[in-house]
Amino acid sequence: MRKLLFIIPVILLSCTQNKKEQKAEEAKAVQTGKDPHSFSNPEEAVVNHLDLDLKVDFAKQQITGIATWTIQHPKNADEIVFDTQDLTIDKVTLDEDSTGVFFALGDKDPVLGQALSIPITNQTQKVKIYYSTAKSAAALQWLNPQQTAGKQQPFLFTQSQAILARSWIPTQDSPGIRFTYTANVEVPNNLLALMSAENPQKKSADGKYKFVQPHPIPSYLMALAVGDIAFKAIDQRTGVYAEPGMLSKVAYEFADMGKMVNAAEKMYGDYRWGRYDVLVLPPSFPFGGMENPLLTFATPTVIAGDRSLVSLVAHELAHSWSGNLVTNATWNDFWLNEGFTVYFERRIIEALYGADEAKMQEVLGYQSLMEGIKEMGDKNPDTRLKVDFTGRNPDDNVSDIAYEKGYFFLKTIEQAVGRQKFDAFLKDYFARHAFKTIDNDTFLNELNQLLIKGDEKLKKQIDSYAWVYQPGLPKEFKAPSSSVFKNIDSLTQQFLATKNAGGLSKKITSTNEKLYFIHKLPDNVGQDAMKLVDAEFNFTASKNAEVQCAWYVLAVKNKYEKAYPAIKEFLTEVGRRKFLMPIYKELAKTAEGKKSAKEIYKNARANYHSVSYSSIDDLLK
Repeated sequence: MRKLLFIIPVILLSCTQNKKEQKAEEAKAVQTGKDPHSFSNPEEAVVNHLDLDLKVDFAKQQITGIATWTIQHPKNADEIVFDTQDLTIDKVTLDEDSTGVFFALGDKDPVLGQALSIPITNQTQKVKIYYSTAKSAAALQWLNPQQTAGKQQPFLFTQSQAILARSWIPTQDSPGIRFTYTANVEVPNNLLALMSAENPQKKSADGKYKFVQPHPIPSYLMALAVGDIAFKAIDQRTGVYAEPGMLSKVAYEFADMGKMVNAAEKMYGDYRWGRYDVLVLPPSFPFGGMENPLLTFATPTVIAGDRSLVSLVAHELAHSWSGNLVTNATWNDFWLNEGFTVYFERRIIEALYGADEAKMQEVLGYQSLMEGIKEMGDKNPDTRLKVDFTGRNPDDNVSDIAYEKGYFFLKTIEQAVGRQKFDAFLKDYFARHAFKTIDNDTFLNELNQLLIKGDEKLKKQIDSYAWVYQPGLPKEFKAPSSSVFKNIDSLTQQFLATKNAGGLSKKITSTNEKLYFIHKLPDNVGQDAMKLVDAEFNFTASKNAEVQCAWYVLAVKNKYEKAYPAIKEFLTEVGRRKFLMPIYKELAKTAEGKKSAKEIYKNARANYHSVSYSSIDDLLK
């Protein structure tokens, strides 16, 4: 695979621009629509299909590969540029010629990695890149057997979003560039390999697997998982993958997957990807879920045993329309992926579980959004929907803005024009832009032309400018409310006045209700009150990760020491950044807490994905 005909000279391109010129170029990139997070120039030369050959080596913690790209170059470009990060490029060939050609790697950028420039001619149709990954590749999480549920076999999974695909595949790593792909993957013969493609449902005898993704996807949706994995069907087009010991629990938890797909189709058109399966990964997975096409990657923290956290599946399924089918053109348009998806998710939840459930999630989302705005500052430009992450890693700037502010903007539109009309607009939106990308300006133009249609009263009522281009929330926005939560407000006030928690657990029962109750307790509620609540609900020993996180943050604020062992165990076992960061942040606010955080982190860091530990590294210095 890696045999060389001769040694290829690798030339490091020198960067001659000074800082002012760099900033000018970055500003130009934003103004012209060029993706500021990719070295590629798709207007001159762009990929449209990938044939990938991979060999996974657990002993070396390395993937060796050949990426054969089919390309187009409408402007007769004399080079094509790829994104890479810490890849070793062994050889590059063009078309059917096996002779290596010159290539150049640019200077390393701490955010973007390195540009890989390859000369081409007018006749060049294919570029073949022989490469290997670094042990420290940011997208790859190599787990030893002890870090898995089964404790017998190693495990590998990838996380390509936002700009990490370039650390395991030389690619044009922009969400605005889509391609189809095939892959041949070789792994140890006792393990199963899965990708964001048409997948096998059982292990092969020789550890060799073939994959096909017939629909064009962006590189951030490239995904690979390898491990001791088994499959169980939910219905004819949905199913779950997990380590064998977890499979039955996962299948029970996600029993409504098929119903979710059916509900989604009724609203916004056919599911266009064939199958919809979910793979539950080991605990180190840094996100709740990743919407890889045909195969959502999910955290085990949603396996609560009572199906109370399945809204995550609704969210990742919704991405099959908003994100995977219609994709944000750059990460500066991220809200077009996530705001639409949260809106769609809550519509699915409403259709299956009722309006009260959806409304409770809306209120909790609003609370989370307001906490985020308060922490960032309501004048912070990063609280706008249209953001500028130029020069910054998009992963490091993920917040509830794109998700929840995006949701409330779309909810505002729905309330202004009516649900029936907005649903028709969205269904047509997904159909017209299927397997394409869209930017912020295009969406706003369509909103004006197809929904507002010159109606000045409606335009003022929606106020797109305030939602998209101004920080914080519009002044006219009214916070959502829930009748269920209003009752909990009364119960909380009674408890604070009487210091009697008896019977509350019979009146506050669902996960959403418990989360709301915890959030309504004052930050300085005190250790005595914490003890009373804990005696009634047993929150410290909860197995629901959402409840645990909320309770543990409150425990740190009140120095509720009974919860400290559970907090340490939680931070050691869970790798999901959403849960890690609030607890570590609260610990880091005091000298004593920061010392404790560092002691826990020293042992836990090896279990975290780079997406998580890079954020915590910055927090704890």
